[in-house]
Amino acid sequence: MKKSIFLILVLLYFSCSEKSKEVLSVTVKNTLNIDRAFETVEVDITDIALKGQSLEVVNSKTNEILLSQIVDKVILFQPEILANSEATFKINLVEKKEVDSSLIRCYSRFVPERTDDYAWENNRVAFRTFGPVAQKMIEDGVKGGTLTSGMDAWLKRVEYPIINNWYAKDAIEKGAYHKDTGEGLDNFHVGVSRGVGGIAVKTDSTYAVSKNFTSWKTITNGPIRTSFILDYENWHADGKTIKERKHISLDYGQNLTKHSVELKGTNKVSIGLTLHKNDGEVTTNKTEGWMSYWEPFDDSELGQGVVLTNPKSLVGFDNYVTDRKDESNLYVQSTVSGAIEYYAGFGWKKSGQFANKQEWNNYLSRFSKCLGNPLVVNVNTPSK
Repeated sequence: MKKSIFLILVLLYFSCSEKSKEVLSVTVKNTLNIDRAFETVEVDITDIALKGQSLEVVNSKTNEILLSQIVDKVILFQPEILANSEATFKINLVEKKEVDSSLIRCYSRFVPERTDDYAWENNRVAFRTFGPVAQKMIEDGVKGGTLTSGMDAWLKRVEYPIINNWYAKDAIEKGAYHKDTGEGLDNFHVGVSRGVGGIAVKTDSTYAVSKNFTSWKTITNGPIRTSFILDYENWHADGKTIKERKHISLDYGQNLTKHSVELKGTNKVSIGLTLHKNDGEVTTNKTEGWMSYWEPFDDSELGQGVVLTNPKSLVGFDNYVTDRKDESNLYVQSTVSGAIEYYAGFGWKKSGQFANKQEWNNYLSRFSKCLGNPLVVNVNTPSK
């Protein structure tokens, strides 16, 4: 399997620690007839005492050190596993190393200098959504506010982080990130739409939605994953009070953000993709649990997509078109019992990642297949 340039550089950067002790042996098995990469393996390390030490993941056959990240009591890494095969990895206890900030490609933060955005990115895509100050500005008639719980897309076409650079440029020249100087740009309009994967609850004739997030909490940033939590003020649909909390994460190498949404007050939820000018092509796949919207986009083309973790929860699709500004969305409707998990993201043709609608739809189909057949992980304590 062809390795990414980034991974090769990482492997060259690290060398095996002279003082290491194997504490776990992990076998990862791929049961599909396709090669697998950029899927995150999570291994519980609760029973490992880290006394000023750290852990590293080593391929048992090649002795290559894999990029890894510790989040609470779990270590994350992304193995490359050939079709219908397995590989074994050692998790070694090693001396603690300084974190190399240049390896942090999965990044998110609250952005108070731009009202109160929350933005996140990895090496392929970037997103943002909007907080209570931006909402109050709209409600008070102050220019520059934003009232939406939709998810905005930042169309990047470089692998390195751009969030901080783009906001810094915007502070000097208002709207600077709306111009593409080689890294990409923000030309994705959200308005009150669902953007890329915002939720709604269907009423008799329309869709009810929440307003901006009210609070946030960053959980982690690193080479493998960024994750955070957004809370929302209670909202109403069909006379019922909806309580909403989102746990959002984005892993390295993926175009889709994972949304784990806690919902109370409804047994059905709709996840949306904005239709913008309604001049794109809709594709839906009920069996695999995904939907796609591929559209002309300025001087390029753009694909949006949603993949449900559990396709069996899918009720149907709704290509909802209305004359009300920004309220036209493609929806996938799902049952929900306290929580729902799904993935939402995009592929921009100008980034060089996807050339056409078929490539984008193939990506969503493959992503769904891998969700339904996760890598099989077996963890053992090595014999002494």
